[in-house]
Amino acid sequence: MFKLTRNKDDQQNNAHTFALPLLPLRDIVVFPAMVVPLFVGRDKSVNALEKAMSMDKKIFLSAQTKAKMDDPQESDIHRVGTVANILQILRLPDGTVKVLVEGEFRSKIINFLPNNEYFHVHLEELEEPPQNPLEVEALRRNLRSAFESYSKHNKKITQEVLDAVAAVDEPSRLVDTIAAYMPLKLEVKQALLETLDVSLRMERLFGHIRAEIEIIQTEERIKGRVKKQMEKTQREYYLNEQMRAIQKEMGEKDDFKSELEDLEKRIKRKKLTKEAGTKVRAEFKKLKLMSPMSAEATVVRNYIDWILSLPWFEKTRDKIDIDEAARILNEDHYALEKPKERILEYLAVQALVKKIKGPILCFVGPPGVGKTSLARSIARSMNRNFIRLSLGGVRDEAEIRGHRRTYIGAMPGKIIQSLKKVKSNNPVFCLDEIDKMSADFRGDPSAALLEVLDPEQNFSFNDHYLDLDYDLSEIFFITTANTLHSIPAPLRDRMEIIQIEGYTELDKMNIAKQFLVQKQCKANGLNPENVEFPDEILLYIIRHYTKESGVRNLEREIASVCRKVAKEVVRSGKATRVELTEEIVQEYLGVPKFRYGRAEEKDEIGLAMGLAWTEFGGDILGIETIAVPGKGKITITGKLGEVMQESAQAALSYVRSRATRLGIAPDFYQNLDIHVHVPEGAIPKDGPSAGITMATSIVSALTRIPVRSDLAMTGEITLRGRVLPIGGLKEKILAAHRALLKTVLVPKENAKDLKEIPARILEEIHVELVEHTDDVLHKALALKEGEELFHEQESGQGPVIFDAKKTASDEIRAH
Repeated sequence: MFKLTRNKDDQQNNAHTFALPLLPLRDIVVFPAMVVPLFVGRDKSVNALEKAMSMDKKIFLSAQTKAKMDDPQESDIHRVGTVANILQILRLPDGTVKVLVEGEFRSKIINFLPNNEYFHVHLEELEEPPQNPLEVEALRRNLRSAFESYSKHNKKITQEVLDAVAAVDEPSRLVDTIAAYMPLKLEVKQALLETLDVSLRMERLFGHIRAEIEIIQTEERIKGRVKKQMEKTQREYYLNEQMRAIQKEMGEKDDFKSELEDLEKRIKRKKLTKEAGTKVRAEFKKLKLMSPMSAEATVVRNYIDWILSLPWFEKTRDKIDIDEAARILNEDHYALEKPKERILEYLAVQALVKKIKGPILCFVGPPGVGKTSLARSIARSMNRNFIRLSLGGVRDEAEIRGHRRTYIGAMPGKIIQSLKKVKSNNPVFCLDEIDKMSADFRGDPSAALLEVLDPEQNFSFNDHYLDLDYDLSEIFFITTANTLHSIPAPLRDRMEIIQIEGYTELDKMNIAKQFLVQKQCKANGLNPENVEFPDEILLYIIRHYTKESGVRNLEREIASVCRKVAKEVVRSGKATRVELTEEIVQEYLGVPKFRYGRAEEKDEIGLAMGLAWTEFGGDILGIETIAVPGKGKITITGKLGEVMQESAQAALSYVRSRATRLGIAPDFYQNLDIHVHVPEGAIPKDGPSAGITMATSIVSALTRIPVRSDLAMTGEITLRGRVLPIGGLKEKILAAHRALLKTVLVPKENAKDLKEIPARILEEIHVELVEHTDDVLHKALALKEGEELFHEQESGQGPVIFDAKKTASDEIRAH
């Protein structure tokens, strides 16, 4: 407990001293007789309130020297404060406490008492010295008068506040009350609280009030001047507009007229088509009659500016030198013979004919094979400007054709915008990722491209914004895509398709030696002496750290090695040389990401190797089948598309039709559950080319004859067992070569496609042509010497029946 000692008779030596809990305040000073609500959230402050409530509801209030300090120490609290009485306390849901306090009298901290839960202080009451009544009365009148004058300038001082101040007669309480309502700084209020001499306190507060009045009067004078200046500006603007109108009537020149003259000169200098010239002159005539400040004038000005900034007849001169063009193309790209030959053909025709319609080529191939960079090299070889427009994610028809001028903020389409940027009428224009476009409620951009890419129509391309025919026929359009099936058929029909197949290991190694290593060494600040990439190391990186048709990931891995070498060079000096070995590559790039070599080490029952084509190149595709006793249930798994599931059904029907000849019980499908699974089940797969692979896997599972592990196959199957041709043969053969497979079975009708496959690959892998699934089974199944796959039925003798159910049961028991 604490005891308030204010009676001199009780304790002569310790008069006017007492102990109370302390509540530190932020941004506020509480004066005696001042009633104020406080929000308390800090633990020490809440503990102090609880202690005060359990005693006589008395608490000491003192301001912090720094308001933002969350955990003030003893030195951070002013020594002079106010003893207050707690009138009301309210606990809020968020844990804070709202307390209503009333200041009673000034006190000073003598010392802090030991207490870890809250600030507990030993206090001494401060008494005011005696005053001169006449001086106090004079100051009191001046103070009232000054506060009333201040209230006239500050609207926040209400009549209720004035009435409350008028009701106070006692000088000390009057000065404290007025100080509480004044917007003074915390340091000023604390100084007033610490001033015990009432006359001095009244004099200081009077000075602060006069200073506040002068500040407010200065602000009002500034506002008045600003208002007058604004009125003057508005008046001048009005007079200027009148003068402008008078000058217009008198025919005198002004800024707008000067701008119109410049525009007229540009129209006269610019070579335009007849239609564009007529249109721009008509728009210019309308512009001259408009007010320069109108919104319509801005729209017309922008429209004229767009027409004048387009390269209607500006062209770059073609460099017709076939040998030089061939040198540039070979310098920038390895292989890619087909597109290079097509470019040279175009240049040859250009040399013989004055004007030919610009071709529209479509490079289709996996990512990273150099489709976009080839388009850039074509521009360099022809001495034309190059512009690239990515169509990935474009879903608005107005992106191609533009918006009509009636819309706010309308602009031409991307085609016209690109021509303005490239500043020539015959650039090499690369439309990248044309297969990534989509359509929504705003229209189909692929339909808008039909006119752009049709040589019979694009000489009069009409953009919605320009509403003029623009000749695109001299532009060399090149489009790129990863797949053909996602390009709409009408659009595909307008383009000359050039397939760019994936690179062989030898191609990748040559590209790395000739281009990638030099490029990445230069990009990472290395000299050729700092690092050497031997052929065997490049081959090791290609085989164990990349699995792609292009070279983008290969370049990434080479860049990663160069960065590690750059770190060694910086650490050890510029003369550092790193000789790469397999161990160093593994240290730089981590453990190998891919296993190089055969998919399976030994012949397996029910496991056949197929070949698949993806957007990223070829890949091997294992297909597994097991047959277990059951009721004829057929399960097909592996996230397969509808076409692939139907291929599995066709393969099973073929096997059923050959059951007797294969030595399988004719009713096997009633007694066995067959499960066909394609691994990597999270990856979607579709297409008919796995038909013969599924048939081989099913026959192997039913006859218990293993499938050769060094063989892969591809081909579509019919119900009668015919093998139909497939696509993407080159990528599939390259995938088989990467897996070190020795033999590949392909449909006989794909024999013509073997010409596209490098001779070196065909020397290392044996390609066999098949036209019936019976041939496939003979070649694919690992038959023992003298073992026959098909059993012919002789007269008077039934077929040899191979009980698949019994064999499957024996196999399960054996395992």
